[in-house]
Amino acid sequence: MRKVTVRIPKILIFIVAFLFAAIIVKLSFVSLSKNVDGINLHDFANNRNTKSEVIYAKRGSIYDNKGETLASVVNSYTIIAYLDENRTTDPKKPQHVVDIDGTAKMLNEELGIDYNEAVRLLSQKDKYQTEFGKKGSGITESKKNAIKALNMPGIDFIKGTKRHYNMGQFASYIIGYAKTNEDGEIKGELGLESYYNKELSGTNGKTTYQTDAYGYTLPSAKVITEDAVDGDEIYLTLDSRIQLFAETLTRNIKANYDLDWMVFSVMDAKTGAIVASSTYPNFDPNDLNTISIYSNPLVSYEYEPGSVMKIFSWASNIEEGLYDGSKEYESGCREIADAKICDFNNYGWGKITFDTGFAYSSNVAATYIGDALGSAKLTDYYKKLGFSKKTGIELANEVSGKINIKYKTDLATASFGQGITVTPIQMLQALSAITNDGTVLKPYVVDKIVNDAGETIYDGKRTEVAKVFSKETTDYMKQLMHNVVYEGLDSNKMYRPTKTMMLGKTGTAQIAEGGKYMTGDYNYVRSFAGIFPEEDPKYIVYVVAKQLHSSSAKPIATELVKAVDDIVSYLGIENVEKPINEKVTILNNYISKDITTVEEELKNKKLNVYKLGSGKYIINQYPLKNYQVIENSKIFLVSNNHDYVMEDVTGWSLNEIMTYANLLKVKLTTEGYGYVTSQSIPAGSPIVDNMELNITLSK
Repeated sequence: MRKVTVRIPKILIFIVAFLFAAIIVKLSFVSLSKNVDGINLHDFANNRNTKSEVIYAKRGSIYDNKGETLASVVNSYTIIAYLDENRTTDPKKPQHVVDIDGTAKMLNEELGIDYNEAVRLLSQKDKYQTEFGKKGSGITESKKNAIKALNMPGIDFIKGTKRHYNMGQFASYIIGYAKTNEDGEIKGELGLESYYNKELSGTNGKTTYQTDAYGYTLPSAKVITEDAVDGDEIYLTLDSRIQLFAETLTRNIKANYDLDWMVFSVMDAKTGAIVASSTYPNFDPNDLNTISIYSNPLVSYEYEPGSVMKIFSWASNIEEGLYDGSKEYESGCREIADAKICDFNNYGWGKITFDTGFAYSSNVAATYIGDALGSAKLTDYYKKLGFSKKTGIELANEVSGKINIKYKTDLATASFGQGITVTPIQMLQALSAITNDGTVLKPYVVDKIVNDAGETIYDGKRTEVAKVFSKETTDYMKQLMHNVVYEGLDSNKMYRPTKTMMLGKTGTAQIAEGGKYMTGDYNYVRSFAGIFPEEDPKYIVYVVAKQLHSSSAKPIATELVKAVDDIVSYLGIENVEKPINEKVTILNNYISKDITTVEEELKNKKLNVYKLGSGKYIINQYPLKNYQVIENSKIFLVSNNHDYVMEDVTGWSLNEIMTYANLLKVKLTTEGYGYVTSQSIPAGSPIVDNMELNITLSK
């Protein structure tokens, strides 16, 4: 056999050897180098098959000062409809929407979704499934169960969470609202929900793990978990019962009179804690369609306060040693620079003393008070009381107000509360000087904050801002404020409560617009500042309303007296003796106890017990633990079975029916004043979700 010799060109051998060497060098570089072509190979190897899942922190709840839940996170659902016929394998058990018309009607009746829009969405043959926008989301557990009970083929739900506000419009601008964003996180956007969003949100955690090329977790891979830290729990200074009285006041006035806006607040006279604050407008944070303004009138509205400021101009004059209450002056009108200042009746009361001038709310008397002090000193006192600067309360968007006294006319009008602007929260802060021997207290609305570990990380407390007046001065002012309500004008006597003695001062201010004051019967800011009980002040009340369509402040006085009497009765601080046969019971905590046993115990104490639902155990009660009640008071016990039945509420008071409606979670509308004379839901009728109860009241 002849040998065949293959000759390989030397150049080819050289090229192959070069390429082989290059590959060896490249492999060595890749194995030894940390970065290749700008890529960290170690991180790339780890990350390309590493997955992380977010563990969402639970948003903290908001409570009142007795632990009643005001805001919490609850399950929420989005309704979906499956449209693909291929989901159905057994025609007897359809898994897609079969009856488009019937399903559209159900969506319209149960959720208010437009019928025609529902038909359009359900008729999309190219879609596997569809959703129904805003009205098809945020569905409650009970509504979901009601829809599921209809057994509509192809209807299903996606579970999520949302913020729920147990008391609806209750203190809405203080609590604010939070809503779920596109990432599924709940974010605060108004009030305390916004101010404390970071604290309430907590810190999300995550789980990190390795997967194979198909996305499955590797059995030998290490799972790294960073636990979520749930949001802090916030306890407010608000007392739910007193807040209910406050809500009733604003509700009743608005129901019978048009007005621009209104605030009614109650503050602890010794600590500065806000125990109630209601506003008009308000809104239901469960339904953001009800919100019309995004500012809290308590801290964000500036206005000229009127004669309530005489409390502070008089006190400043007394503190400076300039005041002689027995000295007389000529009331009526007074020329100052280029202005004519008159008393509200334009003719005065002849020659009267300055003490009488305060009781009669004389503007002319105030001008002499301002003259004696001078611009610098009056400005200084007003600023020390906290006017023209923010109080620092835990509420967003607080404004400062303005004190700018330059000319003689400025000084004259500032002494009776015109030409300067304040906020309701500043007025409450300044009034605390009268109840604390001249020391101004900072108002606050957060009682405490508790973290995820159950530790109290913040305690709200009395904070002294400044010592402005002596005890002698504030004692004198208390006497003058007593005279306003009990010795002054007949029109002020309507501010007398029936169950306690209250110090007070009225205010009526013109409204400035476009550089001049408005005219007309209703273009005023009407207000009243009160302190009670007189002998040992425990609470400061302040009510202010702009453009109330009433010829007088009588609607404010009538509702304020009711609210004060209700507060006094609730707290058991009447300064009149109770009848001998009127016994007081202090309620215990009945939660989780046998409802029949508790009912018998309370009836033996001559209390009227109303059981809500036919369950065996109590899951809620009203009034709460430690509340004082007298014989024949109504006690509501909510059972663990929600088959509620309507009571005959004839003869009930407005507060009683509001409490009852809140517990039943029905929408309440009322007409008139006094006690219930008719009800739209007949006694004995079952109560279902979204029911509306219309009540007529009469004196």
